[in-house]
Amino acid sequence: MKIAVSATGNTLDSDLDARFGRAACFIVVDPEDLSFEVVENTQNLNAAQGAGIQAAKTVADQGVDAVLTGNCGPKAYAVLDQAKIPVITGLSGSVKEAVEQYKKGGLAAAAGPNVNGHWM
Repeated sequence: MKIAVSATGNTLDSDLDARFGRAACFIVVDPEDLSFEVVENTQNLNAAQGAGIQAAKTVADQGVDAVLTGNCGPKAYAVLDQAKIPVITGLSGSVKEAVEQYKKGGLAAAAGPNVNGHWM
């Protein structure tokens, strides 16, 4: 299993980034052994538009089973939903803390986006 977490930095101790589409990077974590790889999102940090869509495609291409983030807009959510990747929003703290919460269970996938498009 692999989980993508929006992150402000490139370690498990980095803060979870509240912005999915404009996250600094995504940390793709195996929740069993906490091994991870960093997927850069620099191409979307200053994009005029389409950041969420491109970020969602980047994450989907990693073959992840779930996404953990603070907020996810409608276009990114639609791409992830189409790829059948559950999105769990409303999280904060470190990447490692978010993964630990996920492992404990009790986190529900969002039924839709939790912010409007172009949220900053």
